[in-house]
Amino acid sequence: MSSTLTAEAGSPSAPTPAPGLFEAPLTGGKLVGAGILLAAANFIAVLDTTIANVSVSTISGALGSSTSQGTYVITSYAVAEAITVPLTGWLANRFGTVRVFILSMIMFGVFSALCGLANSLGMLIFFRILQGFAGGPLMPLSQTLLLRIFPKEKAPAAIGLWAMTTLVAPIAGPILGGVLCDQYSWPYIFWINVPVALVCGYIGWRMLSRYESPTVKLPIDRVGMLLMVVWVAALQFMLDEGKEKDWFASTEIVVLAVIAVVFFIAFLIWELTERNPIVDLRVFRHRGFTASVVTICLAFGAFFGSVVLTPLWLQGYMGYTATSSGLVSAMTGILAVIAAPMVAKMSTTVDARKLVCIGVVWLGLMTFVRAFNTTDMTMVQIGWPLFLQGVGLPLFFVPLTGLALSSVNESETASAAGLMSFCRTMAGAIATSIVNTSWENDSTYFHAELSGLADRMGDAVGSMTQSGMSVDQATASLAQTVQNQAVMLATNHIFMMAAISFSLAAMAVWFAPKPTRVADTSSAH
Repeated sequence: MSSTLTAEAGSPSAPTPAPGLFEAPLTGGKLVGAGILLAAANFIAVLDTTIANVSVSTISGALGSSTSQGTYVITSYAVAEAITVPLTGWLANRFGTVRVFILSMIMFGVFSALCGLANSLGMLIFFRILQGFAGGPLMPLSQTLLLRIFPKEKAPAAIGLWAMTTLVAPIAGPILGGVLCDQYSWPYIFWINVPVALVCGYIGWRMLSRYESPTVKLPIDRVGMLLMVVWVAALQFMLDEGKEKDWFASTEIVVLAVIAVVFFIAFLIWELTERNPIVDLRVFRHRGFTASVVTICLAFGAFFGSVVLTPLWLQGYMGYTATSSGLVSAMTGILAVIAAPMVAKMSTTVDARKLVCIGVVWLGLMTFVRAFNTTDMTMVQIGWPLFLQGVGLPLFFVPLTGLALSSVNESETASAAGLMSFCRTMAGAIATSIVNTSWENDSTYFHAELSGLADRMGDAVGSMTQSGMSVDQATASLAQTVQNQAVMLATNHIFMMAAISFSLAAMAVWFAPKPTRVADTSSAH
């Protein structure tokens, strides 16, 4: 989610062209068509943050890799998208908003097709990274263009259309991914993007070219960009490979950790002293913004980690298909969509800190309930906490965006939105790696503990052999039971840790001062 109701990064700050620069504005059916086209672009970009979640087991099995390695399909896209987002404003100013949008759309379709054609996990991850690079600009630019083509009096309707796709896409992702994997095969979760991207790219150019923005030759912070790519890639690779390499017992992991730390420190120093930084870290001087970023990292990391874990557990140990696990995972979004408009209205009159605190506490409470799951639960018993959890999502995401952006100077809004989105996306990617590692380690630990306690007197095996099983069958059945219970305990432990993270986030938001103005969130999504 990239699930996701929060503001995603920085719409480009391209200068708004003067009236009359364009041809006659779009009206009537053409205006509606352009709105749907832009919403579709946002939809497929957000969709791909969750569509692979329920398909990890299928993909890893088809490509001959472990499930833990399969989660790279999720994290690689998220990290690539996070890296691209800070560049969106510069790209739009340098080459034109419409050109960047159309090229990103077409390349997104091309790389989606290549993802489906991949015949190894390494190749798939490579194309997912390129897909993430192309998808990053689609989300902020689609919102920017919606606001540009719609008359001011119809802007709320345009933003409503855009927001609905942002809310619906993460819900549709697990369901669509499950159905395509079960009914067809895993490449279709990527191929489904191709016709949408190419058609929207062609029609979009014909309809939107009149809304192209003037271009300005601006310098780009190449050093800052290089430093960011290196430390982010090194950190993510370290987290993904650590569990396979026995962490710091491996020279490779130690080297990656050193590279990540050194380049991160260099990145901080450079960005704080550079005249035109790619990421304006100076916005962290605002206490409200810093508190908001800490809150979103703790809460979104906990949320996204549990979102990734749920289908892995359901498919791997509860006997669910990709479709059924997708339906269960998507239940979170139902009440989120219903509650979002009401929360948006409340955000203008109620202290944002109160709304965020209530939302995060509710998310933590429902996650705490999930920490007591058992292996014999029905789909309804698993699904109802997820369903109720949806109420907390808009309470968390919507006002937190306003709180963060109202804490900075108006001239820093776009930079703050981009940085907040970068931190949020990285939190989700890092949480995915941490959850995956902890889940495997906890499963091994609990399996060892339970193995020493299970059937010490041999009564269970004896009972099964008396019922007609062979000794080998009885032993295998007992071993499978122990493994299932160990995984269940490990899953519950992860949910408990996530609940604690939500609790910390609920406290962190109160370090922000009470906002004194309502921020313009049009530069965020």
